[in-house]
Amino acid sequence: RVQLTRDRDVFLKLRDRVAVARKLEADLFISLHADSMPKKNVRGASVYTISNTASDKETARLAERENRADAIMGVDLSVEDNDVADILIDLVMRDTMNQSKVFADIVVGSLGDDRIYLLPNTHRYAGFAVLKAPDIPSVLIETGFLSNSVDARQLNNDAYRHKLGKALAKAVDKYFVSGAAQAVF
Repeated sequence: RVQLTRDRDVFLKLRDRVAVARKLEADLFISLHADSMPKKNVRGASVYTISNTASDKETARLAERENRADAIMGVDLSVEDNDVADILIDLVMRDTMNQSKVFADIVVGSLGDDRIYLLPNTHRYAGFAVLKAPDIPSVLIETGFLSNSVDARQLNNDAYRHKLGKALAKAVDKYFVSGAAQAVF
C-alpha cells in the first residue's frame, strides 16, 4: 500500500515527512526529487542512502529527544538499561541502513534495466534529513536535473514519468518479493 506524504504542491518540512512515514508504520520510505545545478550538462538519475557517520549522531539525538519511547517500532526502551538500549538502537539502525542499501541497489538495477539515464556512481551517500529514520529503510531518488534540457524535457513528459514510475514500482516489488526486506535479527 502506497501512501503519499502530501497530494498537492505544498511544502512539508523534511522531518515531518519522516514523521508521516513513522506514524503510518511504513516498511519503506522513498523521497522523490528532481535536481538542479549551475552546470547545465549534468544529467541522470541517482539514488542516495544515509552514510553511517551521519546516521549515528542524528539517531542518538532522536532517541534522546523521544526519551527512548517509541524510537523503534513502538518498543519502549525507557525501561531498559542505557547500554542495552544503545545496543538495541544500534542494531536496528545498522539493519535499517543495510536494508536501505539493498533497496538502493535494486532501484539502480531497475532504472538501468528500463533504460533510465543514470549519473555515474549512481548509488550515493549523504546526510539528507529524510533518510534519518532509525527504523525505516529509506532512499532519496533524484529523478534527473531540471537544469538539463534533456532531463527537463523527459521529466515533463507523461510517458517518461510513467516509465520511471514503473521502474520504481518494479524495484519495490522486487525488494519485498525477494525477501530482501527481512530483518537480520
